[in-house]
Amino acid sequence: MRNFLAILLFSLMVNSFGQFRPNNDKTWHREDFDEKPFSWGYFLGTNLMSFKVTPGDNGLNQQGMIYLRQENKMGFSVGLMGKMKLHEYLDLKLEPGVHFAERNLYFGNISSEVDSVREVKSTYIDIPLLLKVHGDRWVNTRPYLQAGVGYMVNLQSNEKKEEDNQDAMFRMKTHNVNWQAELGVEIYFKKFKLTPALKGIFLFNNELVQDNPDTPPQWAGSLKSLSTRGVFFSLKFE
Repeated sequence: MRNFLAILLFSLMVNSFGQFRPNNDKTWHREDFDEKPFSWGYFLGTNLMSFKVTPGDNGLNQQGMIYLRQENKMGFSVGLMGKMKLHEYLDLKLEPGVHFAERNLYFGNISSEVDSVREVKSTYIDIPLLLKVHGDRWVNTRPYLQAGVGYMVNLQSNEKKEEDNQDAMFRMKTHNVNWQAELGVEIYFKKFKLTPALKGIFLFNNELVQDNPDTPPQWAGSLKSLSTRGVFFSLKFE
């Protein structure tokens, strides 16, 4: 999947810069595209999410190293976009999306192979409000930066479940808040605008739900906090 996206991105860039004619007569596509006060689109992409881990007293070995090890897998993202033009170089954007992620946690302080592994699958609904700043258009390309805050709901959090890690149930918080930043290049074609973009998302809050009081402190009890952070590559269509 990553190789496919890299090849696709390279092909699109070559195609975009190849729109110059030999006599230096530059072909501009959709020159009035960004003059509209409102526009919409959608995006598809991949993500790689991990946890920022703060260990507790039971989460460190005698050498002061953390017991927990992570294995993070590539996920999938999809969503919609809405844009309101504020200024010639400034836009307000709403980009609701769904992010599917899978992470495995390995607790090195547990001898049992079955009990030491917890598979954490997450489905985040993300609703960010973003401020976008872009440069001048260079023929059929235009760079931009955008950043903002978002509200995320984890549909697979298991927060309300009575079972905990003693029953192989890893619990996280459902409602979360994040900040995010993105950079990309808009590429104008005859029929649409395509934007390859790279984004980072970082949660403010602690997602960890502690185990029940009668559960040994070798799982959630060995941790103070877990907070998701992720890198996203997306292709946006408008």
